Amino acid sequence: MSSASTSRKVAVAGVALSDCGKVDDATPYALHAQAARRALADAGLDRGVIDGFASAGLGTLAPIEVAEYLGLRPTWVDSTSVGGSTWEVMAAHAAEAIAAGHARAVLLVYGSTARADIKAKRRTSNLSFGARGPLQFEVPYGHTLIAKYAMAARRHMHQYGTTIEQLAEVAVQARANAAHNPDAMFREPVTVDEVLAGPMIADPFTKLHCCIRSDGGAAVLLVAEDLLADCAKRPVWVLGAGEHVSHTTMSEWDDFTVSPAAVSGRLAFERAGVRPDEIDLAEIYDAFTYMTLVTLEDLGFCAKGEGGAFVEKGRLTRDGELPVNTDGGGLSAQHPGMRGLFLLVEAVRQLRGEAGAGQVRKAGARLPELAVASGTGGWFCSAGTVVLGRG
Repeated sequence: MSSASTSRKVAVAGVALSDCGKVDDATPYALHAQAARRALADAGLDRGVIDGFASAGLGTLAPIEVAEYLGLRPTWVDSTSVGGSTWEVMAAHAAEAIAAGHARAVLLVYGSTARADIKAKRRTSNLSFGARGPLQFEVPYGHTLIAKYAMAARRHMHQYGTTIEQLAEVAVQARANAAHNPDAMFREPVTVDEVLAGPMIADPFTKLHCCIRSDGGAAVLLVAEDLLADCAKRPVWVLGAGEHVSHTTMSEWDDFTVSPAAVSGRLAFERAGVRPDEIDLAEIYDAFTYMTLVTLEDLGFCAKGEGGAFVEKGRLTRDGELPVNTDGGGLSAQHPGMRGLFLLVEAVRQLRGEAGAGQVRKAGARLPELAVASGTGGWFCSAGTVVLGRG
């Protein structure tokens, strides 16, 4: 969203999660509906105000099927699907539409029963995203989804001296944050040694370097500033956003140590008119520990190659220099699939001061004022970054 073209301000008015973790008795549609109802209640608005809708990942005609299930008839719609970064990209599109007057209230919603489906044998785990198109040249050689992340991590270790212990620190600190989140699936502390001693999944990643698999949903309601008088809570403003796609096949990825967040982050910060060193907390997509580390570099929180040193000494915890994934992230809290919408929910709750025992406090016990949510899709194929500010 470019401030130069904005005609009215855009705010997040409502956020919510559905039941998360182990949810064996609900469909993905039900989780969508539960999260949507809770987000509307959080905003203090009736569903009749919604004229824009964004969803991906469910239904043959996404998001039409989900809109029908929710009883919505939107006049603005988005079904962009770019993996985990989908929701930050959708938030950017929605903010632009609202600013331009094409919609007044846009609901973003997601839900998945990924864990329950595997348990009930309704689906199997993904080794790859498919074997057609450009991917046909990689899949026959066993280049699995996780292997792509592992290869990128190994390159960073080789090129910059990043250690496996530093990568493990990301998992340790995510778990430390999850300890303050009663809704996190895993809250017991872990040590670097425990992370390293786990079963090997894809070298160098052991089990705790990888995200968990859960059920759950989330919803975010963005509105035009003229609707705020009817809202229940103070707004969290959408200050700027950026998006970028880079590759799908590894052979077309110019540098395994640089993610598309290097572009989406730069655009988001420029459009928001803020610098990385002004950000109070960051919610970053963390399907694997390396994603957190390299995204911190690419967003400008540290120089390229210095991510390993940056994540040491508790810097990412709730009380650290730059709190990251304050709910425990995908490594410990929940990860039902395309987790990008959960990043926005947690960022908004933190800026509002609604994070309970996990609440970030800055010097003088003040609430955080600026947050960034950065989603990653595919194997660093896409990125969406949104900067949010407390109203």
